[in-house]
Amino acid sequence: MSNAFELSFVFLISFIVCGLIRLTRGWHIPLALSREDTKAVQAAHKVPTPRLGGVAFFAGLLASYFVISAEAHILFLAILSMLPLFLAGLAEDFGARISASGRMLAALISAALMIWNLNFWLPRLDLPVIDTLMMWAPFAIGVTLFCSAGVSNAFNLIDGVNGLSGYTGVLVALALSTIAFETGLVVAGEFALYIVAALMGFLVFNYPWGKVFLGDAGAYVLGHILCWLAIAMVVRVDELTPWAILLVFFWPVADTLLAISRRWGSGRSTGHPDRLHFHQLVMRALEICLFGRRARVYSNPLSTLILMPMIAAPVLTGVYFWDAPFAAFLATVFFGTLFAGTYRLGVSLARRRKKIWQAQKSRNLNAEALPE
Repeated sequence: MSNAFELSFVFLISFIVCGLIRLTRGWHIPLALSREDTKAVQAAHKVPTPRLGGVAFFAGLLASYFVISAEAHILFLAILSMLPLFLAGLAEDFGARISASGRMLAALISAALMIWNLNFWLPRLDLPVIDTLMMWAPFAIGVTLFCSAGVSNAFNLIDGVNGLSGYTGVLVALALSTIAFETGLVVAGEFALYIVAALMGFLVFNYPWGKVFLGDAGAYVLGHILCWLAIAMVVRVDELTPWAILLVFFWPVADTLLAISRRWGSGRSTGHPDRLHFHQLVMRALEICLFGRRARVYSNPLSTLILMPMIAAPVLTGVYFWDAPFAAFLATVFFGTLFAGTYRLGVSLARRRKKIWQAQKSRNLNAEALPE
């Protein structure tokens, strides 16, 4: 098992790189200002901020290559495979405009390179008819490519408030580490802990005040490496059900599926940004009910704090039911129903509260306009 020195080394590499990014922000922030993120419809921040936290996270992953106890060559191949996705995200973080299809292509290329270099893919989904099709390699590879690219983009979609994507990654990595050690996959468990250490080095700067953002590169790579760690575990442990893995990744996957259905329902492209993600709903509700929009410095990190128990619940359930396919399936249905129902209720309450707030504001303005 990883010792404190190795974990500290990975943490420090990520932390130091993040510190350098913060110190040199006067140089690289102007390069990225063309993104106009502070004016984007989905923006949750107002001040231009370094978006290169993914560089620090990637540096932490590189550091883990030098301290991992075994199978370092596999980690090296995995790091090489994620380069197309990392570079595409980094280009976005430096202001390049890459279309949604371009980002998806980069994710698919990195996933394909993982399959090419490591020669494995998802063997099953624990679905009776689908598992028969999964015995045909082209079909299984296609499903694997879709899952990998989808999870990579999902972590980017939830990267909207301080700490959310990072701490979700921490929870997922800890869950995978727990399952890995339980099933005898010591190296996989160690690597999951290195992922946690690399994320924590970044999160010191990211949460709560958002001094450095994870950026597209970091979010894509985080989703990619966690997804492939989970795939490797499913390949090696016959008893590990993919339904438990879905529970571990529940929040980013559910939020992405909700975004797709929401945009399809409104006749917009699935790549069209909006400000209706779950974390944005919570943040706006806090602003409407408590703080006002000028206090986003508080509503932003509080949104993450409020959501973390909701994110952790399916993760812990997935760990508990790691070898129980039917129970994990029922839990997935339960959390999916709860997620959708809570979101709809939240939207309804926020709209009602907003109408009340606007009516009160209108009455106050009218009262001030009356002559004495």
